[in-house]
Amino acid sequence: MNETASTDLTTQLDRGGAVVRAAVETMPSRPGVYRMLDRKGDAVYVGKAKNLRKRVVTYAHVGKLPVRLRRMIAETQSVEVVVTHTEVEALLLESNLIKKLKPRYNVLLRDDKSFPYILLTADGEWPQVVKYRGSRSAPGEYFGPFASAGAVNRTLASLQRAFLLRSCSDSVFKSRSRPCLLYQIKRCAAPCVGHISEPEYAALVEEARQFLSGRSQQIQRKLATRMEAASAELRYEAAAAYRDRIRALTQIQAKQDINLAGVGDADVIAIHQTGGRTCIQVFFFRAGRNYGNRAYFPRHDPDELVDRVLAAFLGQFYDNKPVPRTVLLSLVPTELTLIEKALRAHSGHAVDIRTPQRGAKRKLVDHALANAEEALARHLAEKSSQQRLLDGVTEVFGLDGRPQRIEIYDNSHVGGTHAVGGMVVAGPDGFIKNAYRKFNIKSAARDGGPGTIAPGDDYGMMREVLRRRFARALKEDPERSAEHWPDLVLIDGGRGQLNAALAVLADLGIEDLALVAIAKGADRDAGRESFHMPDRRSFSLPPKDPVLYFLQRLRDEAHRFAIGSHRGRRSKAIGTSILDQVDGIGARRKRALLNHFGSAAGVAKAGLGDLEAVAGISKSVAKKVYDHFHADG
Repeated sequence: MNETASTDLTTQLDRGGAVVRAAVETMPSRPGVYRMLDRKGDAVYVGKAKNLRKRVVTYAHVGKLPVRLRRMIAETQSVEVVVTHTEVEALLLESNLIKKLKPRYNVLLRDDKSFPYILLTADGEWPQVVKYRGSRSAPGEYFGPFASAGAVNRTLASLQRAFLLRSCSDSVFKSRSRPCLLYQIKRCAAPCVGHISEPEYAALVEEARQFLSGRSQQIQRKLATRMEAASAELRYEAAAAYRDRIRALTQIQAKQDINLAGVGDADVIAIHQTGGRTCIQVFFFRAGRNYGNRAYFPRHDPDELVDRVLAAFLGQFYDNKPVPRTVLLSLVPTELTLIEKALRAHSGHAVDIRTPQRGAKRKLVDHALANAEEALARHLAEKSSQQRLLDGVTEVFGLDGRPQRIEIYDNSHVGGTHAVGGMVVAGPDGFIKNAYRKFNIKSAARDGGPGTIAPGDDYGMMREVLRRRFARALKEDPERSAEHWPDLVLIDGGRGQLNAALAVLADLGIEDLALVAIAKGADRDAGRESFHMPDRRSFSLPPKDPVLYFLQRLRDEAHRFAIGSHRGRRSKAIGTSILDQVDGIGARRKRALLNHFGSAAGVAKAGLGDLEAVAGISKSVAKKVYDHFHADG
């Protein structure tokens, strides 16, 4: 570090220390949460304290702080506090704020996915068993969480074979006139067409509930008794059906790999740290069965102690997830008692957190720990490979340094309709999916005036997407100091798309952003792409170059995301109608009008008397519909 930089850092540290000392003078000696804010007002660190004054004053002695905290104090421009009643409340609030604000000096858990569940519905005469993800607001019983959608799908397939419960939607169920394929392959009892009575179906539902609640042995013994009785009575087809159901149940349990005898619901959490990186493996056990596992790689300072990382993980992980009654850990985190109290307050029931030292539970923890070690080794190897690929990208495009954030853009439309632009983001750890963005392209009919986009104008679509993206970025961060500014922008297209993008960036005053257009080769063959850059002749890479494969993967991910967003918008549009714009027309009246006239266009052309003749449409509503379509007539 040169002398000028050292002087600047000393000045910033002195100023930061003065800010902390000034804040402490008016700070209460009560439990609460404190936030260190930078000059833009963004949180750089969030912490909790049993005594705010005593805790925060330690940051004023900058000479005694480790390097990481000195950097934090150097960036601190102000300190904000929130007083709580107890330290437990402070811990819960701290975890919530860390997940929301993502301060860069905290341990951060990247957890952008909700867990899937199995839902046994309870809002109809014929309950169904389905996969469910999201807030658990639908009526019924939830079983899970499962670590992945694949684990749910495999379990559901076996459950259907074992209990023959329907999985179709209510609309499909009500419209059936004959059994579907699932009945033919013996995965549904076909209640839709009366192949099973309501009491018999209710008995299957109860058996499924008991099995998912952990009484699997009881259900299997019951089925075995029925199979033997059917066989003794020479009802071999019925006996074979019971046999198939027993096999399906056995298959579910065989896929659990390991079981947790003696504990109903539990999470097994193991942490492994090496090379300044950490992996945390979470195994989910419900009703004694293994519902899968998931690996997490929290972001933290390389010098952060492993017990502190685990403590931070527990608070953030359970902030928005149900807490089981038992949590088994591979080591004791800091402030274990406080964490236990916080999880108890959050869940509303007793939570037993322990670190088993021997026996079956220790074997489970060791199994999770071995998985954590293997996952971290794979992660570090993949990251090393990713770093080499990014170094290759740096060399190919002549960048100033290894890109930390790459943004890739693509558009999708059919004949210019329902056009959507997609932005995907990649970095040293791979794709950053919570940073993906979609842009609904505005049509000329909606925009009007100059700057509108003609249907199918790919250049215009690209201009709009980039203008919206970077105009907003400039507004929010004019000094381009935040992490969400890209080091490299890739766009799908050729020299035309490149020039369109350059024009937009020039209008915004952005002239130092690395920009590359990727054009597909002849016959749109992968491996024959050409690359276009400003002030440089177009070029290609050798067909087997690893960097080419990497760039193809980035481009294909943007293409996949844009197409998916376009299909979602198009599907949503299919369900809309011009009748939705008429005040007072709900689903029931819209259905009555469409059934009577055959289409929305027929409704628009109908006379007032014809509208009044529709069943369920009063004269006042008919007049409202007529006036809507004939206001200018």
